[in-house]
Amino acid sequence: MKRLKTIIAATALLATVAGASASQPESTRIMTYNIRNGVGYDNQRNIQRTANVVLRSQPDIVAIQEVDSVTGRSGGTYVLGDLAEATGMHAYFAPAIDYDGGKYGIGLLTREEPLSVKRVSLPGREEARALLIAEFPGYVAACTHLSLTPEDALASVDIIRQAVTQSGKPAVVCGDLNSFPESDVIKSLERDFTRVCDNKPTFPAPSPQEKIDYIFISSGSGAASCGYKVIDAPVESDHRPIIAEITLPAPADDIIYHQPYLQNMSQDGAVTVMYQTRPLCTSSVEYGTDTLNTISARQFVAGQEAVHDIEHRVRLTGLTPGQRYFYRVRAREITENKAYHKSFGNESVTPWHTFTVPSPSQKDFTAAIVNDMHCFPATSAMAEVALKHNPDFVVFNGDCMAEPATRMQAVHDIHLMADAFGLADRPGIFIRGNHEIRNAYSSGQPSLVESANGLTYGAFNWGDTRFVTLDCGEDKPDTTWVYYGLNDFSRLRQEQTDFLRSELSSKDFKKAGRRVLIHHIPVWGNTDSYRPCTDMWAPLLAKAPFDVNLTGHTHEYNRVDPTPGQNPFPVIVGGGYKLDGATVMILRRRGDEMTLTVLGADGRTIDTISL
Repeated sequence: MKRLKTIIAATALLATVAGASASQPESTRIMTYNIRNGVGYDNQRNIQRTANVVLRSQPDIVAIQEVDSVTGRSGGTYVLGDLAEATGMHAYFAPAIDYDGGKYGIGLLTREEPLSVKRVSLPGREEARALLIAEFPGYVAACTHLSLTPEDALASVDIIRQAVTQSGKPAVVCGDLNSFPESDVIKSLERDFTRVCDNKPTFPAPSPQEKIDYIFISSGSGAASCGYKVIDAPVESDHRPIIAEITLPAPADDIIYHQPYLQNMSQDGAVTVMYQTRPLCTSSVEYGTDTLNTISARQFVAGQEAVHDIEHRVRLTGLTPGQRYFYRVRAREITENKAYHKSFGNESVTPWHTFTVPSPSQKDFTAAIVNDMHCFPATSAMAEVALKHNPDFVVFNGDCMAEPATRMQAVHDIHLMADAFGLADRPGIFIRGNHEIRNAYSSGQPSLVESANGLTYGAFNWGDTRFVTLDCGEDKPDTTWVYYGLNDFSRLRQEQTDFLRSELSSKDFKKAGRRVLIHHIPVWGNTDSYRPCTDMWAPLLAKAPFDVNLTGHTHEYNRVDPTPGQNPFPVIVGGGYKLDGATVMILRRRGDEMTLTVLGADGRTIDTISL
């Protein structure tokens, strides 16, 4: 969504357009400025005074009325060009009449070069009038100075309406309309346009008594007002400028950030579809066993749809285990979300994706496990290797993403993994590594994933195989100076010690046909001098009947076979991020047999273990 800040004065219009952000809508500032005849532009002092008003507002577009071009009274200068040079903008002039050896009319100053600029003639029996339209990627901006004759001004409305709507984009119409709020001219415009400004007078500038300067936005286009004000400029012109902030809808292709990804798939018939949007949106997930007969699900919080953030998670429930489902996401931008008024922009729809919910009775599955990719080039090569085995799900066992400095970096990194490994069609399990809990946004990154218990550790079943995942925390003591007293992973590890005791004695764990333990830093095979996980968890795990333990962290592949008095099950330590040392683990269950194949980023087999 773009925000458009519009300033209208009796002499000129200024507009600003900013770039889109995933967390902050775009901002566009528009100003209208009506230049004072015979006084304003015959010397550099008055040009600079007008330019100062523009510069203080930092607009992207300035629409100007009553401007001279090489007339005698302006000293033969191209006034709009001088203003463009003083403000660092592009100039576009539309003559209305010949005057004093030159031209007189309206103009536009733009920070960004428009896609096109068009002049349209308007009626005016006392003097001819004009409409100037600039088209930008997301909207059109139009400046005009209507006739003093009410009949001609009213006749101009239909011409304006047709001219500014031809592109199909949201339109902003503003300028000196020489009409009062109760006039037929304004009422006619209000049939298809929404007035942004109220009736506060703008003319004459020293002591305003009349309202004749306006900003309109096209109704039903998703454009919406975020407020406006009259600028205190009593001597710069004979009209007061007004400034309005307007939101403009984002293009449909820019609404959904990449594709959705699946999280927290449960064999009791549920899965979470997660996705992010660039602007704030109302959204839903359509799903069904085919693409013709679908139902829709949305994210509600205490009876309200969650439309306050760009992060979306929709839980699909009541699914049949073993059944294949189709789904897609629909998201429509909310350009204005007030207590008693809302406006909506464009809608984006993703392609159809599929998933199959596992059945509690099934044994067979294929899982891909990767670790320590650090968002490096090996990621795409490792994904290619993994997808050749068509895994039912993918586990990212720590340090797969970078240290997130910002929310958008975290979103980018999640999608680097999700898109590469096809998580729109298979669930991904994200386990934190020590690098993912560093940098400014690391504490916010967990909101981009979902687990069964809402924690960064836990357990889940795929068929009758039980998976237990742990969060090892940092690889240095909490008191290390670089953490500045902000970490307490000792407590988190103690929580997991209690969780392990409960899990190892649970019914789900005991009745499982196979059991897999996954965490980032090895309990056995760790090369660090600081080993709190070994100290706290080894006594419990030494007696636990896991079939295999999958780890990473050391950036060097290692296999620690069962050792009396230590690890009772094989420990597999994955490789690092470099192409020649990266590993992809393929864990495969077929009936009662389970095997682990360790592959390099080039697809070669490094190790095969029968479990």
